Amino acid sequence: MAEPWTTAAHRLFKKHNIRTVGYVPDAGLTELIKSCHADNDIKSVVMTTEEEGIGLSSGAWLGGEKAAVLMQSSGVGNTVNAIASIVSSCQFPLFMIVTMRGQYGESNPWQMPMGQAVAPVLKSLGMHVFEVETDDEAAEAIEAGLKMAFVSNAAVAILIGQKLIGAKSFIADVAEEVINVDN
Repeated sequence: MAEPWTTAAHRLFKKHNIRTVGYVPDAGLTELIKSCHADNDIKSVVMTTEEEGIGLSSGAWLGGEKAAVLMQSSGVGNTVNAIASIVSSCQFPLFMIVTMRGQYGESNPWQMPMGQAVAPVLKSLGMHVFEVETDDEAAEAIEAGLKMAFVSNAAVAILIGQKLIGAKSFIADVAEEVINVDN
């Protein structure tokens, strides 16, 4: 059986000396975030918005370290200006893992437009985009993406497909939001 993609990602972060991981919390990233928090060699930074990850990654690079940025597809739109201005103009490396919504089995209509736009938008910004749907594909893409980003100063996004992380129930999403608001 294949190693879970989140386990492979953490192992590869260690192998490639990722010292900072910025993230916006997301259910599809929970296990990877937990493993990064538990690792004393990785600084885990919770962000209030995805675009902070671009500055965090660029600052880490300027300070001699490597960073990874984790987010859900619905937050990619928040990063466009920062990627276009900072990463593209300065040619800083950028490594992102994006858990996808709006794909296979999606029942939340609000997730579909951005889910369909993520890959074309990132590609239009000059990013290398790898779309994966299995644990093995994810591990291979993360390894290749880390090499591309930090050896070639490239901008790379690994899109973790909804077939791999599973589709959320729209009714459950709405119910959870109502419960959280009431508490």
